[in-house]
Amino acid sequence: MSTPGMSSMRPPSGGLTLEYPMSLGVFDQYVDAQQAVDYLSDHEFPVQNCMIVGTELKQVERVTGRLTWGRVILGGVLSGVWLGAFVGLIFALFSNGSDTFAMVISTMIFGAIFGAVWAAIGYGVTRGQRDFTSISQVVATKYEVLVEHKFAQQARDLLAQRPGAGPTLT
Repeated sequence: MSTPGMSSMRPPSGGLTLEYPMSLGVFDQYVDAQQAVDYLSDHEFPVQNCMIVGTELKQVERVTGRLTWGRVILGGVLSGVWLGAFVGLIFALFSNGSDTFAMVISTMIFGAIFGAVWAAIGYGVTRGQRDFTSISQVVATKYEVLVEHKFAQQARDLLAQRPGAGPTLT
């Protein structure tokens, strides 16, 4: 029987892991962490044993505008037109008729109606709980440079020689 939290907890496989990582330092800006790894690379350090890990994540949402019925329906119409054009072109590829243009136009019109109806239904279900548009992104507030344990001292020695040695190395 395995001890919980020990052998049952395997790191994910792939290129985004190190066997026994050790911290070289924590940086406030990604560019500073990148410059530390670049400095190691410039001095022939095997940088394939390094990772830059964004920590202390936060979600940032930027409100871009007010959401109204007009914007919702217009967005649905435009989305439906594009879908209708795509479907119409697919149908046109497999049809023998000479009405290709009429087929594409009719599927675009049907797509516009379908898109408007579905957008209105979707917006109506929310009952005005989110009357704005936005974009969001998850960003790190700190960046930690990790290195495989067997290269940690070599990396620390190199970074200590760097002009403006950066963060306090751990």
